[in-house]
Amino acid sequence: MSASARPEGEGEAGGVPARPARRARSSRAQTNVALRWLHTYTSMISLLVVLFFAATGITLNHPDWVFGSGEVRSELTGTLPAGWITAGTVNWLTVAESLRADQGLKGRAGDTRVDGQEASLSFLGPGYSADAVIDTATGRYSVNVLQQGGLAVINDLHRGRDAGTAWRWVIDVSGIILALVAVTGIGILLYLRRTRAQALTVMGIASVIVVTLAWRAIS
Repeated sequence: MSASARPEGEGEAGGVPARPARRARSSRAQTNVALRWLHTYTSMISLLVVLFFAATGITLNHPDWVFGSGEVRSELTGTLPAGWITAGTVNWLTVAESLRADQGLKGRAGDTRVDGQEASLSFLGPGYSADAVIDTATGRYSVNVLQQGGLAVINDLHRGRDAGTAWRWVIDVSGIILALVAVTGIGILLYLRRTRAQALTVMGIASVIVVTLAWRAIS
């Protein structure tokens, strides 16, 4: 059969219909697709982040709530090994590591001080503090330990208080991801013709209310 006699709609090989050429997406459509993709995956990543910071935001706003906020106080005593102080200069690394090993202290060591016959050092962590007071003449020490309940721990994690560098990075990255979720959500909204006007109106009203309440709170 000659090429001119082929049935209409058949391609060049074996009578397979030729596919119509795909029309290229406009830049507007490509932007919409990219926003939806980014919004979807940042939202999936941030689900637990949103849940954690939402829940702890409520507990922070209600410091009078007492569930899970029990405190345990204890006092520990002991003597530091020789060499922790030389000619009035304290080797704080030796002190901190000795206290950690002997008394199981945790958290970030800091707030060091030497004042005549007394030296002091604090260990701080989320919902945790330990204040050590040391006799510079004898090396004997006492440590007052405060361990708060789970509610205080998660509240301190929300604030990033005494949580260390790694957790500060978690907070920063979480903030960036949540900002992306918000920005891409607004971007997608701009493409929804039927609900765009109503949604932007609601967002505008809510923004005015929040700004007004914030202004009243700081006035």
